[in-house]
Amino acid sequence: MKIRAGYDIAFECYQDVPMVLLLSVHPSHEKDLLSPQRIELRPDIRARQGLDPFGNVWTRFLAPAGRLEIRTNLLIRDSGLPDEVAPGAEQWAVQDLPDDVLPFLYGSRYCDTQKLTDLAWSLFGSIPGGWERVQAVCDYVHDRIRFGYHHARGDRTASEGHEERVGVCRDFAHLAVTLCRCMNIPARYCTGYLGDIGVPKDPAPMDFSAWFEVFLDGRWFTFDARHNIPRIGRIVIARGRDAADVAISTQFGNARLTRFNVVTDEVPSREYEEAA
Repeated sequence: MKIRAGYDIAFECYQDVPMVLLLSVHPSHEKDLLSPQRIELRPDIRARQGLDPFGNVWTRFLAPAGRLEIRTNLLIRDSGLPDEVAPGAEQWAVQDLPDDVLPFLYGSRYCDTQKLTDLAWSLFGSIPGGWERVQAVCDYVHDRIRFGYHHARGDRTASEGHEERVGVCRDFAHLAVTLCRCMNIPARYCTGYLGDIGVPKDPAPMDFSAWFEVFLDGRWFTFDARHNIPRIGRIVIARGRDAADVAISTQFGNARLTRFNVVTDEVPSREYEEAA
């Protein structure tokens, strides 16, 4: 299966503004790219790329005062399979976790584990560790929070999301990640593309999506507390401890978002063959 993905974003910069973007497909997906992955900047600005501390691709540049446009359009191969389900995947003891996994047990900016630990153990302590416990967390978060774009708030923590019971995909992910960490299950936050592939089309405008991954049986598995069903066509852009680590853009100055369009669509086989 082939997926066409991309975005068209614009800012109005009121002065020269240093910016960092996390808008490139994650290095783990580079082998699947069927077209060059280029970030087009207008005006033409010299930018440089590298890897951030979590292994995501960042793009750094100085945006001049005025209008800044950021675009990309890529074609990528996907297996067409839904997220893997492994009911027998077991939870590892903390002392057996690899060093690079351990940080995903700690509390972080939006994942305030210290406020939810007692709740987590009261809810999930009697459930066997591993896949069954993580799925129970997803079920709880999915039922606890009511989704709505008008509920978006950039500074909501997991405990606040739990109390307010409203949010967007990042709030579902933050609460699920936090509850898993409280139960000694390493969990990391993910952002990327997720189109309406294999599900009814959502009438709301397309956006980037957030989900999470947990470390079980020596590897990472994908979970999604908002949708709470295996989905097809996830394209990871970035992974981190929470949304603070994977912001798609960070501005060190006064810049106002004026346009934001995201595209993630399956390319019909006939259309792709004709284009080739």
